[in-house]
Amino acid sequence: MLLMKVYISVDMEGITGLGDYTYVSSNEKNYERGRRIMTQEANVVIEAAFQQGATEVVVNDSHSKMNNLMIEELHPDASLITGDVKPYSMVQGLDGNMDAVILLGYHARAGQRGVMAHSMTWGARNMYINDTPIGELGFNSYVAGYYGVPVVMVAGDDCVSEEAAALIQGVHTVAVKKTISRSSVKSLTPARAGTLLKQKTAIALQDIENIAPLAPPDQPVLKVEFTNYGQAEWANLMPGTSIIPGTCIVAYQAKDILEAYQAMLVMTELAMRTTFC
Repeated sequence: MLLMKVYISVDMEGITGLGDYTYVSSNEKNYERGRRIMTQEANVVIEAAFQQGATEVVVNDSHSKMNNLMIEELHPDASLITGDVKPYSMVQGLDGNMDAVILLGYHARAGQRGVMAHSMTWGARNMYINDTPIGELGFNSYVAGYYGVPVVMVAGDDCVSEEAAALIQGVHTVAVKKTISRSSVKSLTPARAGTLLKQKTAIALQDIENIAPLAPPDQPVLKVEFTNYGQAEWANLMPGTSIIPGTCIVAYQAKDILEAYQAMLVMTELAMRTTFC
């Protein structure tokens, strides 16, 4: 049994049984059900990590305003990073002291098939590091790789599982639901998904040494393609950016992946100030 520190980033769209926006938007009727299932699913993975020898499990709430996980129902031995604004958003608190990263409740990137697929905001059509298209999964995995930490498991729908397998050699994936459309799924029950997640977490953590961190490129160029030119204009207000002529793509030359990540956060937040009247 390995002694290790495990970091879990928990998004919401990929959680078992959540099939549309009514489960993931805080003002919608199914949200309280969704966050309870989200918390229960996190607990299964946390418990499995401790059973595999984890000495510390850090959980980062990574959805929307990042205050969805119910701390009063969370595993008592985990610590929770919650709330907004976080300087590194979905990977806040991740550093080289961690031994393994698990991405739970994740979804496919924008423009791809998958339930509630998107990249950070609904205004981004595509994101690229240099010429590699990435979504939240890819960007967060690059940050983990910057610190030399492998992403050992990704859980969500079948589409994000395929995305993860194509990006990270040897990663373990768990598809808790199959995509029917962008707003419908065929899902395992939470009980069945919990059993599968427990088994896969154990296998993934036992396999740490065989999964290499996803190394980011040096001095990457970040490119974000927005859905309309007004969003690109807002994003272009960030110093150092430029709009690629004839497109809605805003580019930024970063010194490293951490700077690229924060640039992406600023650009997407600015872009969402666009009005459509």
